[in-house]
Amino acid sequence: MDIATIVALAPVVPVLTVEKVADAVPLARALVRGGLPVLEVTLRTEVALEALAVMARDVPGAVVGAGTVLDEGQLRAARDAGAQFGVSPGCTPALAAAVRAAKFPFLPGVQTVSEAMTRAEQGFRLLKFFPAEQAGGIGWLKAVAAPLAGLRFCPTGGVNAETAPAYLALPNVACVGGSWVAPKAAVEGGDWTAIEKLAAAAAALK
Repeated sequence: MDIATIVALAPVVPVLTVEKVADAVPLARALVRGGLPVLEVTLRTEVALEALAVMARDVPGAVVGAGTVLDEGQLRAARDAGAQFGVSPGCTPALAAAVRAAKFPFLPGVQTVSEAMTRAEQGFRLLKFFPAEQAGGIGWLKAVAAPLAGLRFCPTGGVNAETAPAYLALPNVACVGGSWVAPKAAVEGGDWTAIEKLAAAAAALK
């Protein structure tokens, strides 16, 4: 699948920071049962790659990707662990070249019009807008819709259950990313039923 096909599977991509490998599979299963199959595991913890690997291996229906991919080494490690796509808060020329060479589904991050134009020149038509709320939010996305026609975005950063519908209503928004569907307290407490309910509510957003 290409990145556009992947993000079209659900309106919300859970952004997951997994602290314990033991949480990975039940967390992923709860999210998939709730209707959110596309999972972004951020490479921010020591167990992130292992967590990604067991999710990809043991959770049918999950499309597991790596988030916070900052360089070619992390890209390679994520692919080796079983990641089906990658996400970055930004994108360097070297990382963009590595992604293209690997033909790997990827969501590079942008915050400005110039960055978006650069990514478009490199062949990326779907971009992560990060940090969305702090960088202009819905107003920014509305303002760039005409001059950046043909580009679509996945706003992430400060997006929550209350603001997600307004983002998703924009024609140039393909999906949103957010961590609210897997609250830290629920994960630490093993409350997978609560996470499944949050996922179901997010999956129903339009």
